[in-house]
Amino acid sequence: MTHLYLIRHGEAFANVQPILGGMRGDAGLTERGRAQAERLRDRLARTGEIKATVLIGSTLPRARQTAEIIQPALDVPIIWDDEVQELNVGEADGMTTAAAWERFGTPDFDGAPLRPLAPGGESWGSFTLRVSQAFTRITAEHAGKTIVIVCHGGVIDTSFYLFFAYALADRTAHRFSYHEYLDHPLGADRSPSSPALATQ
Repeated sequence: MTHLYLIRHGEAFANVQPILGGMRGDAGLTERGRAQAERLRDRLARTGEIKATVLIGSTLPRARQTAEIIQPALDVPIIWDDEVQELNVGEADGMTTAAAWERFGTPDFDGAPLRPLAPGGESWGSFTLRVSQAFTRITAEHAGKTIVIVCHGGVIDTSFYLFFAYALADRTAHRFSYHEYLDHPLGADRSPSSPALATQ
């Protein structure tokens, strides 16, 4: 049997400023975010609740830093994977949400799921396709293993659509995570007290 654990990164500067954090705009974890990841590391080391055989991390700095902090508790090397990054924001990378919405329009992933957030970026549809393909590839390559992926709220959202066959067209019925860009476009600080841990 394959076991899949999804861990959302700790609180990031991009969450609280709020900045659209692609590779350019992602300044990594806040002090609070590092503390969250450290608490999760300590819990995993203490309880041994996840016997990981594979550890995969998103290459965005906030997830990379989270993965690096918790890795000693799992004692397996990190495999970096661009395909489990958060939604690509294209030309909005590094902009505040207010400036990006003014320039490119407020995202409407429910009403216009195929419209990219900004030029050069992904739409909700292309993002969920990319992440679903990544999950399919990862679970096939590591079948029968215990896989941990350190990733993002939108990636965890997509896992529910893929693995539990929820309707992609009806996002409003399913709010599972703290999606950085979509659910809180004004950048309200609603990060959980520790990195989210979801299991499939």
